[in-house]
Amino acid sequence: MNSKLPDSAPQSPIIPVQLRLDDKFRFRCHKGIACFNKCCENIDIMLTPYDIVRLKHRLGVTSREFIDLYTVDFQMDGHGTPGLKLRAKENSTACINLTPEGCGVYEDRPAACRYYALGLVSMRKKDAPRDEDSYFIVREEHCLGHLEPVVQTVCGYRKEQGVDLYDEINHEWRQIILKKRSSGPTVGRPSERSFELFFLASYDPDGFREFVASPGFGEVFDLDPSFKQGLMADEVQLLRFGFRLLRQVLFGEKSIPLKPGAAQMRIARYQQRMAQLSTGRAEDLADAQDKIYESLGD
Repeated sequence: MNSKLPDSAPQSPIIPVQLRLDDKFRFRCHKGIACFNKCCENIDIMLTPYDIVRLKHRLGVTSREFIDLYTVDFQMDGHGTPGLKLRAKENSTACINLTPEGCGVYEDRPAACRYYALGLVSMRKKDAPRDEDSYFIVREEHCLGHLEPVVQTVCGYRKEQGVDLYDEINHEWRQIILKKRSSGPTVGRPSERSFELFFLASYDPDGFREFVASPGFGEVFDLDPSFKQGLMADEVQLLRFGFRLLRQVLFGEKSIPLKPGAAQMRIARYQQRMAQLSTGRAEDLADAQDKIYESLGD
């Protein structure tokens, strides 16, 4: 693991040594360092669900407004699983939140920013029930933090940067992505409506809250009223519930009880909507929540 790469190998900022939580590395970033904020001038930051929650509150916008104004779409895999990256400034590679004084959302910055100059990789061995995390160092030419005389453990750095909380909340979401990748053709390409549900539960907590509160959702899922009330009031609980729903829809891991007759009700609703389409009422099919509602039967 510590062997030097051959001179002919492409230069990469990633040092190919796996680190565990108790391993130590040398790094410190602070306002007085000459390269301060250089890492924010050329970004490629993938956003996680908890990033969205923190940033939308920090910026005082809805999750839909945040998505439209502050993110760009990308595909996380060959099946087209939707992802979001933080937007750069217009005609620039610099982060949209970078100001002359520094990061404009520092206290609520994304997990990827908190990790720098560490990286996280999660892998699941064949037939293993859970993924395993390991870490690596990112050493870019502009970064002088690696020359600072501060040595610390990976665990200590994660706590100092507050990224341990982000990882704890996002863990189930990362497992969903890993399971989908590791399962490959056995899971297959999800339907477009399942992708819509994935996007809603992952990145649009305001829209997902409305979806869970909708009459159509209540017709299908048998939720305790006090539990449902808690989901409406706590976005972290809502995220975690969304991850459970995704596992149920994508992998058939049934942890959310259905009401008796829910399947027959969905079939009847689908037949009714097809009848509407045949009589020219196609505009009824444009309702976004009904699209996602139907996807629960896919």
